[in-house]
Amino acid sequence: MMSNLFSSFDPSTTFFSLNWISSLLVFLFLPTLYWLIPSRLSFVWMKITLTLHKEFKILMNSSLQGSTLLMISLFSMIMFSNVLGLFPYIFTSTSHLSLTLALALPLWLSFMIYGWVNNTTHMLAHLVPQGTPSVLMPFMVCIETISNIIRPGTLAIRLSANMIAGHLLMTLLGNTGSLMSIQLLNLLIFGQIMLLVLESAVALIQSYVFSVLSTLYSSEVI
Repeated sequence: MMSNLFSSFDPSTTFFSLNWISSLLVFLFLPTLYWLIPSRLSFVWMKITLTLHKEFKILMNSSLQGSTLLMISLFSMIMFSNVLGLFPYIFTSTSHLSLTLALALPLWLSFMIYGWVNNTTHMLAHLVPQGTPSVLMPFMVCIETISNIIRPGTLAIRLSANMIAGHLLMTLLGNTGSLMSIQLLNLLIFGQIMLLVLESAVALIQSYVFSVLSTLYSSEVI
C-alpha cells in the first residue's frame, strides 16, 4: 500500500534508484531502423517522420538545411518516453518538471539569444502588435514580455501535468479494485482499458504539441 498517492512518481524511492535510467530505453528501439530490409514498423516511422518534416518546414519558414531534424528528434524522444511510461514498472520521466524544463528551457533560451543578437529590431517589433493604440503600447510591451518569459514554464508544465493526470487517475481507480464486487470490478477493468487508450492518445498528442509549439517559437526569431 502506498503511503502517498504521488509516490508512484517518486524517482528516488531508494538510496540508489535506477528509475531515471528507464529514460534510456528509447535507444533499444533505434537499432531496428537500420536493418537492411526495413520492417513494417520502419515504414510507418518513416512516414511519420516525413509528415512531420513537411509540417515543421512550413511552420519554421526557414532556409536552414536540416533545421527540422531537431524538432523531429525532440518529438521522437518525448513520444517514446510517454509511451514507455504506460507500461508497468517503467518510470514515466516526462511526468517530472526536472526533465520537461530541461527540454524546454535550453530551447527557449537559445531562441531568445539568437533572436536578440541577430534580429534585434524584429524582436522589438514583436513586443508591440500591429495596430496597437499608442496609449496601450506600454501595457502591451509588459504583457508580451511576460508571455515570452513564461513560455518554457508553460511548455514544461503542460507536458508534465498531462502525464501526471492520467496516471494518477488510473492509480486511484486501481487502488479501489480490492474493495469492489465482481460486477463493479468488470466495469473498473473496462474503464481502465479505456483510460489506457486515452492515455496512449495523450502521449502522442502531447509530444506533438510540445514539438509544434517549440517550432512556432523558433519561427518568431528567424
